[in-house]
Amino acid sequence: MTQRDTVHTHPHGSGVRELVLVRHGESVGNVAAAEAERAGLELIDLETRDADTPLSDLGAEQAAALGTWLGTQAGDDAPDVVWSSPYVRALQTAEIALQEAGSAMDLRQDERLRDRELGILDLLTRTGVAARYPDEDARRHHLGKFYYRPPGGESWADLALRVRSFLGDLDRAEPGRCVLVVAHDAVISSIRYVCEALSEREVLDLARRWPVRNAAVTRLARRPTGWVATVVNDDAHLRHDETPVTEHPGDRDALPH
Repeated sequence: MTQRDTVHTHPHGSGVRELVLVRHGESVGNVAAAEAERAGLELIDLETRDADTPLSDLGAEQAAALGTWLGTQAGDDAPDVVWSSPYVRALQTAEIALQEAGSAMDLRQDERLRDRELGILDLLTRTGVAARYPDEDARRHHLGKFYYRPPGGESWADLALRVRSFLGDLDRAEPGRCVLVVAHDAVISSIRYVCEALSEREVLDLARRWPVRNAAVTRLARRPTGWVATVVNDDAHLRHDETPVTEHPGDRDALPH
């Protein structure tokens, strides 16, 4: 599925020519969270810390399919450099894709591309949050997903602040280049929020209606009038390689209250 020609303004001026945004392949954590939610459990069974959670076997296949696609990109469509979240699942996705594509592109990391910090709610399912932290559950519903900050964690607004910082530095580091960014679903949504000047309701509506699929591609092109979303959540390369497509959305409570 693609969405084309949505134009908004951009706060940074000249700099990066195009952003190619890719969510990491399916992770072991994605699988564990889905199983816990289906079983109605309070806790997600995951031994690694979030930063160290690797790809699942299917996630590695998705990363390889991404690499096959990357190898077909040429001219202005071809990324010049890769920037990745330092979290293992994102780095593995980038490394496998580059190897599959036979690409010698530089792979750079930035901690501002890490996944959203969940604080005391980490490893809890929706059932677990309601059972163990009912006051926090009520506060989250009152404030809405965008501004709710779990103790020790981040709100989506907090995430947008570090995304703005990253994009500003990226413009200075990679002027005129096409940059492939491998990160996480909330980070990709936040980049779109910043680049396309979306409202709270617009970005959360996107997250609710079109969750970012694993290893799917979104392209943002810079125009004189601002950023244009030319491709959104495209998984044709996975289907072409007959690789299963996975969605693994985050919190479904994605509309402001």
